[in-house]
Amino acid sequence: MPDTTTREARAELRTRQRFARRQWARRWMRWKYAVASVLLVALVVTAGWLVFFSAALSVSKVEVAGNELLSEQKVLRIAAVPEGEQLAFVDLDDAARRVATLSEVKDVDVTRARPDGVLITVTERTAVAVVELAGKIRGLDAEGIVFRDYKAAPLGLPRVRPTTTAGTDALKEAAGVVSALPDDLAARVDHVEVKTIDQITLVLRDGRQVLWGSAEESELKATVLVTLLQNRDAKVYDVSVPASPVTGPTL
Repeated sequence: MPDTTTREARAELRTRQRFARRQWARRWMRWKYAVASVLLVALVVTAGWLVFFSAALSVSKVEVAGNELLSEQKVLRIAAVPEGEQLAFVDLDDAARRVATLSEVKDVDVTRARPDGVLITVTERTAVAVVELAGKIRGLDAEGIVFRDYKAAPLGLPRVRPTTTAGTDALKEAAGVVSALPDDLAARVDHVEVKTIDQITLVLRDGRQVLWGSAEESELKATVLVTLLQNRDAKVYDVSVPASPVTGPTL
């Protein structure tokens, strides 16, 4: 009897212990979810305060990258990113639009450089030719945009000479022609005469002339011209119709 009673008591004790553990486990699960919820809310509130109100995430520096022609000070002045403003509230697109108004800028990207900075990355235009306008030598890019001044025309850049009646479209066509020339051919061009969008003539450094026409099929025209220069000694080359080029002393 005593042994049976002892075994029964032990079994009852184990049952009570298991029940107590299950009860504790259930209580802990409820508390765990409650504690996790409280911590999550606290984290969200803290993060929101840091992002929208804390001085720790306000703009303290603005940097410029990719600029060579433009000074950093000019880009910063035009971008007008407000230092001290919360980084999350800075209008990046608005700053980019302002920087894009600079003639030297081909493309611009304004991004947040966390935790407290803004990065302005500019891609500047590259001159493919020069043109004299109002007594100044200006750089002309492949899109026909006049974007910078030169004290003297750089070596290796052809000069575009528009007539007084040539408009901006003709200047753009001429830029398209020059940008399509391979480097070795472009180096042989002294200047480009532009009358209209489809009356463009290249004048080589040795005085020979190339009747180009418009900028259409410029890459093919350049290929044909290189072949003609290698195989035909002429004063005038007409590649305006590249499938049927013509050469002669005069045309």
